[in-house]
Amino acid sequence: MNAHDHAAAAPALEVKDLVKNYGAVRALSGVSMRVRRGEVVGLLGDNGAGKSTLVKCISGSIPPTSGQILVDARHVRFARPEDAREAGIETVHQDLAVVESMDVTANLFLNRELVRPGLLGRLGWLDKKAMERAAHEALDRLGIHIPSFHSDVGLLSGGQRQAVAVGRAVAWGRHIVLLDEPAAALGVEQSAQVLALCERLAAQDVAVILVSHNMQHVLDVCTRAVVLRHGHVIADQPMAGLTGQGLVALITGADEPLKGVRP
Repeated sequence: MNAHDHAAAAPALEVKDLVKNYGAVRALSGVSMRVRRGEVVGLLGDNGAGKSTLVKCISGSIPPTSGQILVDARHVRFARPEDAREAGIETVHQDLAVVESMDVTANLFLNRELVRPGLLGRLGWLDKKAMERAAHEALDRLGIHIPSFHSDVGLLSGGQRQAVAVGRAVAWGRHIVLLDEPAAALGVEQSAQVLALCERLAAQDVAVILVSHNMQHVLDVCTRAVVLRHGHVIADQPMAGLTGQGLVALITGADEPLKGVRP
């Protein structure tokens, strides 16, 4: 196998023995997982299991204490979220990270503004028409409908703000997209749209990680489940044959026999 074939066969994202300590508290204890192109992986676990910490390490929000992150078999180190985005990783955090005083288009192009060149090569000005046109095209392609692109995001409903945050990540995330509880504040119809986005991304060969407490959502769109408990990976298996009850048992440890008690 030549180097090109090896790179093509490599996971889009891989973490190896990731450890994150907060003083004496160990949030992640040697976590390893892989996500391939066209795969939707459910990252599951109870509160405090380490899911959000893992997402923050992968997205460049916090540095791991030790361990490795690889994108297309290349080791990467992220000092800030911009580094992760440059590597092709887009993330929707639970806090959304939208700027409520800016309109929809400005949020979609935050830190990616299109600028028309000025005279004699000088710094130009924002190409607002081009950005608005591209924003419409991006969200239309994803099936996301916003009443007005000129409204400040703070004036939109919670579901619409969530749609803008998800849409931004999906529009720019051509390689790896991390969704941390993307449907937590959404109704049934909007949640279905987010799940459809996950499937659409996978169909476009994007690697998707979906963090969710909703087992039905995981069963509907995920191809594999990675379960964390107390900072450890305790399960990594295909969804085939798994049930919601089985996933809950993995998350809580209810499937494990009591120590010292004979069956």
